[in-house]
Amino acid sequence: MAETLYIPQAASRKEIYDSLLPQVEGLISTEPDTIANLANIAAVLKEAFGFFWVGFYIKKENQLVLGPFQGPIACTRINFDKGVCGYCYRTKETVIVPNVDEFPGHIACSSASKSEIVVPVFDNNGDVTMVLDVDSDKLDDFSEEDKAGLEQMMVLLQKTFKA
Repeated sequence: MAETLYIPQAASRKEIYDSLLPQVEGLISTEPDTIANLANIAAVLKEAFGFFWVGFYIKKENQLVLGPFQGPIACTRINFDKGVCGYCYRTKETVIVPNVDEFPGHIACSSASKSEIVVPVFDNNGDVTMVLDVDSDKLDDFSEEDKAGLEQMMVLLQKTFKA
């Protein structure tokens, strides 16, 4: 895939995700380097939706450690028992938080973050190997459309992992 991204204008989020999925698949399907793929996925999501912060936290030993991201400086390490990312890691399920101030134990890396969605990424054994963290500077900015689109994108990413 060329280094261009087609984003339909005046489209719904679902239509944008539907447009992005084959483009992301083309972008990452032939690239064997996971870090490069994470960086490009973060860039795609930031460019397409203008989210406040988009990035990955990768499981390393007993923590989630900051990986490729787009946006302001972020928390570097998150314990499995802390914040939305830790909760997603433990439950192995996508978490949508309409108002981060109402989430018990939320880690405020930035006071500008108002809502959040975190999606688990599984390795070939079905274990959570990382999480995709997306923050918005708007309250209640994420919906089931985002959940479905981001989960589909993470399945594409998982297909690139070597057994």
